[in-house]
Amino acid sequence: MERVSGLLSWTLSRVLWLSGLFERGAARQPRIMEEKALEVYDLIRTIRDPEKPNTLEELEVITESSVEVQEINEEDYLVIIRFTPTVPHCSLATLIGLCLRVKLQRCLPFKHKLEIYISEGTHSTEEDINKQINDKERVAAAMENPNLREIVEQCVLEPD
Repeated sequence: MERVSGLLSWTLSRVLWLSGLFERGAARQPRIMEEKALEVYDLIRTIRDPEKPNTLEELEVITESSVEVQEINEEDYLVIIRFTPTVPHCSLATLIGLCLRVKLQRCLPFKHKLEIYISEGTHSTEEDINKQINDKERVAAAMENPNLREIVEQCVLEPD
């Protein structure tokens, strides 16, 4: 009888798991991170390039695979963005990183820590730019510049 009960319990949990109604914590976790990464991607894909009329998604500066979300604890997440400038000497790479940061700081509905990087090997000064766009004081100083702030606002403005 005990064996039948165990088999029935295992079968029921397997059916529920396969139907998606029940997931074990470890199996559920990657799906939640994928959903959060898609949520982040949906927010940043419409950011406009500072020089062109295209979005970062259209120019493939960002892709779904360039967004990663990791759980820090139950309420906090680490969001990592890796973007690829259109050319290795792009003079606006720092501005693109600033636009990504501003949009996510304003719009992400969950608590997060944000790290933004240029994809490795895709820009001639990636190390310096990575330091700039991940330095809170430099970001705050940049946003105090009215001309720079206006450009960022135009880039992050949601399309109608």
